[in-house]
Amino acid sequence: MDVISNAIKFEESEPKPKSTSERIRFSRKAKDYILRINEIYKKNQDEKLMDLMKRLTARKRHAEKRLKGKPL
Repeated sequence: MDVISNAIKFEESEPKPKSTSERIRFSRKAKDYILRINEIYKKNQDEKLMDLMKRLTARKRHAEKRLKGKPL
């Protein structure tokens, strides 16, 4: 359960990424947490874990959207 507590701390304390390198680091770290939590979720189907993954995914997508730029 250490992964879950670390993911919650990451979600609450990590500021919005400002630079490109911060966005990349944030996205990779969020993806790592999401995949780890997903493995735990597969075993016990806890809705709290699904909510945490959804929140992390939303923040990850926001950072990635800024990386890709405006579509033409």
